Amino acid sequence: MDEATGEEYIVEFEPLGRRTQVTRGTTLLEAARQAGVGLSAVCGGAGTCGTCRVRVVGGEVSPPVEGEREALADGFRLACRTRVLGDVRVDVPPTSITAPQRAQIEGRELAVELDPAVRTCDVAAEPPSLTDLQADAARVRDALDRQLPQLAAEDGAGIRFDHSALCQLPVLLREHDWQVRLVVRDREVIAIVPAGAPPLGLAVDIGTTKVAAYLVDLESGETLAAAGRMNPQIAYGEDVMARIAYTMDGASQARELQEAIVGGLSEMARDLCAQVGRDSAEIVEAVLVGNTCMHHLVLGLPVEQLGLAPYVPALARAYDLKARELGLCLAPGANVHLLPKIAGFVGADHVAMILATDISEAGEVTVGLDIGTNTEISLAAGERLLCCSCASGPAFEGAHIHDGMRAAPGAIEWVRLVDDADGGASGVEYQTIDGAPPVGICGSGVLDAVAELRRVGILRENGAMRVDSHPRVRGTGGATEFVLVPAGEREALRDVVITRKDVNEIQLAKGAIRAGVDVLLEEAGLEEGQIERVVIAGAFGTYLDVGSALAVGMFPPLPRERFVQVGNAAGMGAKMVLVSRRCRARTEEIARRVEYIELTTHARFVAVYTAALMLP
Repeated sequence: MDEATGEEYIVEFEPLGRRTQVTRGTTLLEAARQAGVGLSAVCGGAGTCGTCRVRVVGGEVSPPVEGEREALADGFRLACRTRVLGDVRVDVPPTSITAPQRAQIEGRELAVELDPAVRTCDVAAEPPSLTDLQADAARVRDALDRQLPQLAAEDGAGIRFDHSALCQLPVLLREHDWQVRLVVRDREVIAIVPAGAPPLGLAVDIGTTKVAAYLVDLESGETLAAAGRMNPQIAYGEDVMARIAYTMDGASQARELQEAIVGGLSEMARDLCAQVGRDSAEIVEAVLVGNTCMHHLVLGLPVEQLGLAPYVPALARAYDLKARELGLCLAPGANVHLLPKIAGFVGADHVAMILATDISEAGEVTVGLDIGTNTEISLAAGERLLCCSCASGPAFEGAHIHDGMRAAPGAIEWVRLVDDADGGASGVEYQTIDGAPPVGICGSGVLDAVAELRRVGILRENGAMRVDSHPRVRGTGGATEFVLVPAGEREALRDVVITRKDVNEIQLAKGAIRAGVDVLLEEAGLEEGQIERVVIAGAFGTYLDVGSALAVGMFPPLPRERFVQVGNAAGMGAKMVLVSRRCRARTEEIARRVEYIELTTHARFVAVYTAALMLP
């Protein structure tokens, strides 16, 4: 492989219209990151996943290397293994790009008493004169003490000023005729906002794959705007372990990941405020939730220890800091609150989910699941609240699936096998996102397909395909596959298939989830039939068909009415904490109360997991 020589070349990404200038020897994946192109890289650029497939349509690049054989067969190259040797034009297919993707931002909200951590006070101060030379800050502090006497400290210190607010004070007092609206938090003036404007808050659920953000009026509790988008860190690795590995290459890589997510959050804040005619500098309080790794990456904390047993976080308790310390484009004096975590792989997002679904106080045996690359499971039974984390893998995001993709336009999201006129199952009905021509299949579609293939007898209990069971089955042994969509159907450019390996990926994912539930039941001394309610949260949990999940054995075989899908409960929990100090305190109680069960060291886990791999 040629080494970089300092020569610089232009790389153009089509049909996105993005271009960037890179030095000779830069990989196309690195160039995509630099150009802001969300190119999929499940393995973080290690060359093992095959998801960063692109077509080089012009220019000079390095010759193919070992590991690119499958991509080359379809006329593609792996971006992480292809280096720039001259000006290059690259075509990025829809299946390789991380956006646009359907993001789950809605969720069921519980009513809470409005009691945010900040309050506003309209102050009318007496202007100075030659006989009244009191300083501006003292003048405003006296007015605040008169209007909010409950904020006066016992030691007489009274109200204090955040430095950024203090810098604004003299100019704004004189511009607004000595009448200003101050935002106060814990006896500190943290911001000065336009007269009559309610202060804004920001609640964010930082997922490994997606980020959901909510702009909230802190005086009314109303959600003014909401948005979801891909986590910009995904270009550095699809899962937590890939990003941990990336940071281990050096301090600059760790900073790169932090800057990516902080920059993404600032951009979302600006976009949300623009939707309602406000400015992100008016956001005075933010609450961030996420798994433990996402929490550490946004704070710039080391994450190497999270990837090594015993997976201990650097910080588990709730944490507050100023927005400016993170580089977030909010009010400089704004506070950022991060919820407590439970363990290395059970983070603040699961605490927020428990809060939002109220499973800890429900008074019935309840299982709560937040399904993703890493699935967190809680079991509330009487006074006990047990929790575990299982590595369900990225199959539900379409990764490690032959024709897998994220939930973007053209992804098959729903599948049913139908009978022909003679009563034999020969046809396939399916639905794509946005009704676009099929280009691949996302997690919910894969789950449906496996459930249907098992239902009609194409799949054996162990996941193997019966070769002569259906005219759409082709291949032999471990290379068998089922053709969901033949090339040309509904403008499909190529066959979309489900392979034996795809079935195995779903078995591993669903087996991990089921084993986690079963282990928690054993620890609580309960049988599966005693579960009264199953709460399913998260983006994938919103769109999965519960019937298909039951058919493949992902969940205990319970009546369908015991299952409830609640959407983005973590985001809802973050909003509750944003507007209620009582809810903020409850998250501390939840984190202390949870009994965490480490599955990797549990005596029964391997046996339970092995049994859960089978298709019922």
